[in-house]
Amino acid sequence: MLRATLSRLSNSQSFLSTRRYASTSVNSSYKVVVVGGGPGGLSVSSTLSRILGSKNVAVIEPSSVHYYQPLWTFVGGGLKSFEQSKKKMEDVMSKEVDWIQNSAATFEPEKNVVVLSDGQRISYDYLVVAAGIQINWGNIKGLKEALGKDCVTSNYSADSVQRTWEFINNFKGGNAIFTMPSTTIKCAGAPQKIMYLAEEQFRHNGVRDKANVMYNTATGKLFGIDKYAKTLSKICQERGIAVNTTTELTEIRPENREAVFKKTGPNGTEEQIYNYDFLHVTPPMGAPDFIKNSPIADAAGWVDVDASTLQHTRYPNIFSLGDCSSCPTGKTAAAITSESQVVKRNLLSSMAGKELTAKYDGYTSCPLVTGKNKLILAEFSGYTSKPLETFPVNQAVERSSMFHLTAHLLPEFYWNGILKGIWHGPGFFRNILNPNGGQI
Repeated sequence: MLRATLSRLSNSQSFLSTRRYASTSVNSSYKVVVVGGGPGGLSVSSTLSRILGSKNVAVIEPSSVHYYQPLWTFVGGGLKSFEQSKKKMEDVMSKEVDWIQNSAATFEPEKNVVVLSDGQRISYDYLVVAAGIQINWGNIKGLKEALGKDCVTSNYSADSVQRTWEFINNFKGGNAIFTMPSTTIKCAGAPQKIMYLAEEQFRHNGVRDKANVMYNTATGKLFGIDKYAKTLSKICQERGIAVNTTTELTEIRPENREAVFKKTGPNGTEEQIYNYDFLHVTPPMGAPDFIKNSPIADAAGWVDVDASTLQHTRYPNIFSLGDCSSCPTGKTAAAITSESQVVKRNLLSSMAGKELTAKYDGYTSCPLVTGKNKLILAEFSGYTSKPLETFPVNQAVERSSMFHLTAHLLPEFYWNGILKGIWHGPGFFRNILNPNGGQI
């Protein structure tokens, strides 16, 4: 029913026709240039290309494949296939968009120009930057060499996520370590979601009594929002999962199966070494280098935007959304749903010389999978750290209904709603079902 409804809406907006392939010969100038073919870039470009017409909107994106990365927890946990998480880029981009299959190298905002990796210069009237986040694999010594081998894996890699389930299912006992870095990452709950699925599988395979499951996080607590952190802490206690806070992975020594951590305490830092029999690594992440080294970045390297309007603080014809923006909220696909509507409305208002009235409230969501049929649906504002829950129930409770919503319905919303620019999050339904957002 959901797929049929979204498909009918997509058909009515001419999104399902066969689109042309990536341009080898592109225009040098566009009304709007979008950098990034992730959910933010595709949502914005799909809507704007429909409104402005063909040859007016270009998307700069080098990849020929688009991944629905929130599904990788389920792939790593043996609940979904890797093929279900990917589609050809040409199949998810609006046919009205000029797809420039290249990488952005830098920006010249004073000249309204994006410089590509091959030196081409693309000019714009308006620019939308939705380039995602950069994964810094090299910041952990030995990680690149160890990844995908001898029970070292990460659900943040398209290659190694396909080994995660194999390593989990073949685990026979010993230390099973799951890590969380001190940096900002995309989907802050993902590092522990795979841990809960793995621990459950260890029990199913009859090896749980031989397993020492631990979560080594560089942060000070399990989750940033207290309402959900309390429930997660209780789950860890009940399942015998050791939580080591302020403990950050710095090196892997695969020849000895050793993981080296930096433990921060009241008396400074010390080195701790753990032997591992299974190691799931969440790598450090940060702003993409080409943004960090450009004039549009803030001091931390993110695209410097107003947190409310998502307009650049110095260049009014530039907007940004998603993981690469400076918005102090969770970097998730759910955040992008709300951000995309704000960017589209404000960009069109700017074109018309009108006041920017759309405001982003920091909404984000993190579906916290805690088992093969259990999930805590964390919804909150990253600006206030208060819940913004859609349903009139306590969403800090594990529920099978929330699991099925996330595992089966949200992918349909993603492929047939978000990427086509016709789904902007659950705010409308929240106002009807749960006006206080679960704050009482």
